[in-house]
Amino acid sequence: MLARDRARLAELRRRGEWPAIVPSVVLTEALTGDHRRDYDENRLLRTCDIRPVDEELARSAASLRTKTTTRRAPSAVDAVVVATADHAGGATVLSSDPGDLRALARNADNDVRIAPI
Repeated sequence: MLARDRARLAELRRRGEWPAIVPSVVLTEALTGDHRRDYDENRLLRTCDIRPVDEELARSAASLRTKTTTRRAPSAVDAVVVATADHAGGATVLSSDPGDLRALARNADNDVRIAPI
């Protein structure tokens, strides 16, 4: 983890925004399955709260996908991420690809903010 990443993580902890809630399905997109190649990701994920995706959350994500009108449908994983933040009563989602997440967040019931990293 780079020094700037450690500093950002420390700031999130000070503000009470850490540990991050990560839906388990995100691991499918974020990891390769090879512990050597996934070392950095696994190190970060150990500091997070990994949550399963239950039926209620999956249905909420499906509803968000249906309500989102974009050129192409957002991914199911992106919809689960936004639904997770929505179910938490609103949250900030950190992403290196914020486009679809912002479109989904516009349909959330709570304040779901998307912050690029």
